[in-house]
Amino acid sequence: MTTLTKDTRLHIRCDQEVRRLLEKAAAYAHTSVSEFVLKNAVEHAQSVVQAHEAITLSQEHFAAFLDALDRPAPANPALERAFARHAKHVQ
Repeated sequence: MTTLTKDTRLHIRCDQEVRRLLEKAAAYAHTSVSEFVLKNAVEHAQSVVQAHEAITLSQEHFAAFLDALDRPAPANPALERAFARHAKHVQ
C-alpha cells in the first residue's frame, strides 16, 4: 500500500469565531482541525475544478453536437480570411 507524504504546509488565518466553529465541526467529525479543513477544502476544490473543466449535455444537445461534428458548416469569407492569416503567420 502506498502512503502519500504530506510535504508542504498551508498557513491560513481566521478569527476566533471561525476557529471555534472549525474545532466544533472537527470534533463532530472525529478528526483534527487540520484534517477537517484539508478534507473539505480538497472536496470543494475538486467540485470547482470539475465545474470549470467539464461539459455536461442532455442527450438531445449531445446528439446535436455529434451532428455538428459530422456535418460542419461551410466556411464563410471571414473564416477563410482567418485561415489565410493563420497560415501566413504559423509555419
